Amino acid sequence: MEEMLALMAVGSTCVGGLMLVRALALRLQGKGRQADDRLLEEVDELRERVASLQGQLDEVLERQDFTERLLAQARERGLLGSGGA
Repeated sequence: MEEMLALMAVGSTCVGGLMLVRALALRLQGKGRQADDRLLEEVDELRERVASLQGQLDEVLERQDFTERLLAQARERGLLGSGGA
């Protein structure tokens, strides 16, 4: 009889422990999902910033190309020196 009570106590402790572990795992998974969602949001934000920077860089490169063409034309017309010091 005492053995049966001890076995029931151990069994209920194990079941309670397993329920606690499962609840903890579910809670951690929820936090993991929140962290994943936060990381995905950060990645999306970084992608938008990179796209914006790429657009700005493209614009700067176009302006540089335009300026270089203007300078080359001015140099051909003799409006500028050769660039030597």
